[in-house]
Amino acid sequence: MHLSRADHRINPPCVEIPRDYNAAHDLLARNASRSEKVAFIDAATGVQLTYGDLTDQAHRFANGLRSQGFVPETRVMVAMLDTLEWPVVFLGCILAGVVPIAANTLLTTKDFEFMLRDSRAQALFVSKPLWPVFEPLVGTIATLKTHFVAGDGGPNSVAALIKSGATALHVAKTCADDPCFWLYSSGSTGTPKGTVHLHSHLIQTAELYGRGVLGIRETDVVFSAAKLFFAYGLGNSLTFPMSVGATAVLLPSRPAPADVFGALRKFQPTIFYGVPTLYAGLLVDPARPKREELNLRVCTSAGEALPAEIGKRWTEAYGCEILDGIGSTEMLHIFLSNRPGEVRYGTTGKAVPGYELRIVGDDGRECGTGEIGELQISGPSSALMYWNNRAKTKATFAGEWTRSGDKYTRDADGYYTYGGRSDDMLKVGGIYVSPFEVEACLMTHASVLEAAVIGVADTDELVKPKAYVVLKSGQATSAEELQMHVKSLLAPYKYPRWIQFVPELPKTATGKIQRFKLRAAAPPA
Repeated sequence: MHLSRADHRINPPCVEIPRDYNAAHDLLARNASRSEKVAFIDAATGVQLTYGDLTDQAHRFANGLRSQGFVPETRVMVAMLDTLEWPVVFLGCILAGVVPIAANTLLTTKDFEFMLRDSRAQALFVSKPLWPVFEPLVGTIATLKTHFVAGDGGPNSVAALIKSGATALHVAKTCADDPCFWLYSSGSTGTPKGTVHLHSHLIQTAELYGRGVLGIRETDVVFSAAKLFFAYGLGNSLTFPMSVGATAVLLPSRPAPADVFGALRKFQPTIFYGVPTLYAGLLVDPARPKREELNLRVCTSAGEALPAEIGKRWTEAYGCEILDGIGSTEMLHIFLSNRPGEVRYGTTGKAVPGYELRIVGDDGRECGTGEIGELQISGPSSALMYWNNRAKTKATFAGEWTRSGDKYTRDADGYYTYGGRSDDMLKVGGIYVSPFEVEACLMTHASVLEAAVIGVADTDELVKPKAYVVLKSGQATSAEELQMHVKSLLAPYKYPRWIQFVPELPKTATGKIQRFKLRAAAPPA
C-alpha cells in the first residue's frame, strides 16, 4: 500500500500511514506508472537510472540479500559514494526488512571501527575508492560477517549481488513503527550516536517539508550538495524526488564549486540544496555562471544558519530565494523553515506544518516573544532513540518533545532567529550574547568571507567574545576596523575584544563550524 496526494503544497498535521507499511515499497510503488522516466543521474558519468530499472534492481538486491541469509532486522552498514548503486542498496535493504546504516564516507578507519562495533552490523557495502579505509577492519570485528564492494565487477561486488537476486517482488512484512534505517550523528561534540529512524519517517518528511514547504513536483530536477548519507541529503536526493516522481542528480565527489556549477549548467536542476559555507564559496568564485545559464526556481540551505548577507547576494545574483531552514539527524529533516515568497533573511522562518515548536528558558519555562531559550520540537519524524546510549536518549527525547540544543528567539510575527548552540552561548556582563549574531554582523563587512566567535576569559577571568575571521581572497582589513564595524551595528558590549585572522575554520563534514575546537586551542587572553 502506498500513499499519494494530488496537490503540490499541503498543510496536514501529519500523514496517516497504515500499520503494515514498508517505506521502500511505498516510494517505488508511487512510480509504477513512470517506469521509463529517469529517477537518478550520475553527474560524473551521465549514466541514468529509470524508475523501472530502480525497482527491478532494488528487488533483485533484496532477494540477493535473502539468498545470503540476511533476515529482517539484521543491520548492515552502507559506506558508499553518491552513485546509482546507493539508492538501489538503501531501498533494497528496506524491501528485505534489513536495516541499513548510512555512514559518512569522510570519516577515518577509527571512526568506522567504532560504528561497526557499536551497531554490530553484519555486512558492509562500500565503494571501491573507500575500501582501503575499511580493509584493516576486516576480520577484526566478530559481528561483521561479509562485505560487498560497489563500483567493482568482482564476485563480491554489489553488482554481482544484484545479478544473483530473483526478480520476484517480495516485500518484507514491516510495520510503520519498525526500525527502518540508522544515521550516525556528526559527532561534532563527541562520539557519534546511532540514531534509529522508523519506516514512517521518510514519507512524513517528504510530505510535510518536501511537498508542504518546498512544493516539489514531478517535473522538477533536483541536485543536492549534501550527500545521501546525511539526513538532509537523504531527503533532498532520494525521498523527496521519489515521493512525486522527480529526477535527482547525484554527485559522487565532494561538492567543489567547479563541480557544482558544472552540474547546475549541464543538468539544469530546478531545485538546489546547499549549505551556507558552499553558498559563500560559490558567490565569490570567479567562474560562477550567469543567471541566464541556470534554471533554478528555488534553493534551500541547512546544516547551519544562513547569514542574511549570503542569502541576499544569492537572490540578487540568481533571482531565486534560498529557503533557510533547520533540521537535525534526530528529526531526519527540516522542521523550521522560510517559505517561498515569505523569506526573511536572517531568520530561520516558521514551523514546518505538522511540527510544533517551543522555546524553553534555563528555568524550564516557555519563553515569551523576543526571549532566548532552547528550541524544542514535536513532530512525526522524531527518532526512536540513540542506539546503546540510554542516558543521551533520555536527555534529548523528552516525551513528545525533542531537544535541539539550539538557542532561538521568536518575534511577534512568528519568525524564529537562531542564536547559536546552547553550549556556544556567551554571557558577557551577565547578558547572553549569541555568537552567531556577532558572526553574521562580521560577515556583512566587504572583506570577510567567514567568521566564528567563541568566549575567552580576559585577565580578570571575565568571558568576552573573540572572533576568528577568514578574509576573501585578495581582501585586507584590520582588527580595529572590524571591531568598529560590529560596534556600529550591534550593542557595544557584543563586539569581539580580540580578532584573529585564519586561513580556514574547523568544520564537520556537514559544514558546521566546530567552535569547540577553537575553544580548546584558544590561549588565555
